[in-house]
Amino acid sequence: MKVLVTDPIDEAGLARLRSAGHEVVTDVDIDTEGVIEIVEDVDALLIRGTEITRAVFEAAPNLQIVSRAGIGVDNIDIPAATDHGVIVANAPRGNVRAAAEQTIGLAYTAARQIPQAHLAVGAGEWAGTEGVELGGRTAGIVGLGRLGQEVARRYDNLGMDVVAYDPYLGAARAEQMGIELLDLDELLAEADLLSVQARKTDETIGMIGAEELDAFQGDIVVLTSRGGLIDEQALADAVESGSIAAAGVDVFSVEPPADDNPLFGVDEIVVTPHLGAKTHNAQVNVAVTAADQIITALEGGEVTNALNLPSAGEATDRQRAYAELSETASEVALRLFDGRVESIEVEYAGDLADSDVDLITAAVFDPFGWQDLVVDAPSRIADQRGIEVTESKRRETSDYQNLVSVTVADDESELTVAGTLYAGEEPRLVEIDGFRVEAEPTGTLLISRNPDVPGVIGYVGSVFGEHGVNIANMANAREAIEGEAMSVYNVDEPAPDAVIEELLGDERITSVTQIELDG
Repeated sequence: MKVLVTDPIDEAGLARLRSAGHEVVTDVDIDTEGVIEIVEDVDALLIRGTEITRAVFEAAPNLQIVSRAGIGVDNIDIPAATDHGVIVANAPRGNVRAAAEQTIGLAYTAARQIPQAHLAVGAGEWAGTEGVELGGRTAGIVGLGRLGQEVARRYDNLGMDVVAYDPYLGAARAEQMGIELLDLDELLAEADLLSVQARKTDETIGMIGAEELDAFQGDIVVLTSRGGLIDEQALADAVESGSIAAAGVDVFSVEPPADDNPLFGVDEIVVTPHLGAKTHNAQVNVAVTAADQIITALEGGEVTNALNLPSAGEATDRQRAYAELSETASEVALRLFDGRVESIEVEYAGDLADSDVDLITAAVFDPFGWQDLVVDAPSRIADQRGIEVTESKRRETSDYQNLVSVTVADDESELTVAGTLYAGEEPRLVEIDGFRVEAEPTGTLLISRNPDVPGVIGYVGSVFGEHGVNIANMANAREAIEGEAMSVYNVDEPAPDAVIEELLGDERITSVTQIELDG
């Protein structure tokens, strides 16, 4: 079968494909449009950074798998792949060690300003700035996925205390690693070194901005996971002003970065061109792993690193609709839950309990950003994240023909969001944290809570009107007369921050959460 390779891949992986009897066509200068032109008779794609869009899948009737030689797959339209029955796989472990070592290297070079000293000596200057030591200090890691955990072990071996922020890591797993979990604001106040290894999701983009950097009480910032998680201008300003001593950055919001990127103009910032995975060992590992995924897929075997469900392309319209609904329910639950997620339960009730729900369960984990944990998410999350994941089914349901419920919980509290399809096709959220609602899960939701007293809904409407926010739909519910009430507003455009602040300024309104949904 024919395999198209669109990026530089180590020869070890290509040799693996050829030895399995496949035709390997390599074009490392090709772009997405070029792929579309020649992909018609291609059975597999082996890629790194090439963008694989829906148009590629539409032009590739024979395509069975897209295998990414690395972990990040934000350049692949996974929903489009699923729609066309194409497997998307990655190599999540092959380059983690290399990226972790790059992280430690940047931490040291930034702390001691080694590149700057090298250039000074080469220019005939026998001088250097006074650096800071890492041993005996506190490393604060943002994101404890595979990379974050590898980095944590290395900081610990350097004699550093390690704290971390990761709302999706179980406390038991963190305790097992000897890491104290903190809220982000607590970490910024306690850490001497801020090390960002989080995944890139809608929630994490720009998560470290000017406000967070101003709150950071330490000396060094290191970013090695994905660009865009730290506001580059804010980081440059913080280092240039001296409020942060130095930084090491391996990834950028746009790669390659523009010549006028603000990080380039600050002497105390060490930058490298996304070297994290660029070691010979790592390139061999990811090439071989990615090639093996292709060989397995083309032979009809089980692809262990698949990120979507191979059979999802043949899913029924109802399964797809419930998958979208479960993803939305999960996202709403995560945004509203006030605690660290220790367990996740997905429950199916009604006729849905008798059907294949793998696609629906997988969609629950999309909002978590666990791109390498989609297909067999329950077992992998339990092993790697220390979060208990359960799936349950019951035939009986009193009010709806079918119901899918997502519950997130910690040791002290839980929050459930449930949804159904009206008339078999109209999605509705029918329960949010114990409140019976009928909310349309589309566009932008604004969810508010308040005591059940007269005038609150009118006040909210007047604030919206003053700021030009149009309400498309509204759902209200209450626990009991004069108890707590919840309102869910569908608004045409996201409400400005000023609207949220004004609403919260009214003593009757206890919380306001705005959630921008996809679709």
